[in-house]
Amino acid sequence: MKENPSTPIVEVDSVIGNVGGKLLLTIHFVKAEFMLAFIRDRNTAASVTNVFNYLNDTLGDKRFAKLFPVILADNGSEFSSPTSIEVSPDGVVRSKMFYCNPSSPYQKGAVENNHEFIRRIIPKGKSMDHLDQDKVNLMMDHINSYKRENLGDKSPYEVFKMFYGQRTLDLLGAHLIPPNEIILKPKLLK
Repeated sequence: MKENPSTPIVEVDSVIGNVGGKLLLTIHFVKAEFMLAFIRDRNTAASVTNVFNYLNDTLGDKRFAKLFPVILADNGSEFSSPTSIEVSPDGVVRSKMFYCNPSSPYQKGAVENNHEFIRRIIPKGKSMDHLDQDKVNLMMDHINSYKRENLGDKSPYEVFKMFYGQRTLDLLGAHLIPPNEIILKPKLLK
């Protein structure tokens, strides 16, 4: 897929805790480095579709289409139902989904790189079975509030707000954490 610089690309991926346990669907807004995460009980296409339907219901058709014009995924089985993501249950085309080439995770490198923040809080191989969506939202608030040099020392939250506005952040349930309160360690979720 050739990138049009005016079209925002959203990269999606899964973050696995322990095999067979709960896992995360991550949704990364590349230009803002802002990431959403959703806890799932199983790594299925239906669980991914449910997240996108929830987002569409929460945001409304117009705002959803603005946020998700292009979605880039790998070839994992959880992304094997592109039509159910691209088209809402009532038949509205809401997005376009594209896939990386096989064995080419670098093609969605922004989401992979941002996973390092999740791994600071939930080390690889650790169970996510104790997590609920409120804890995941708390973790993402801390990650999205952490200022980044490559964003001009602004946080992903601040940059996302410039692109999409406070109302969108409110609908997503995102909160800005003061810099001196940010925790990017496992103790955040204890």
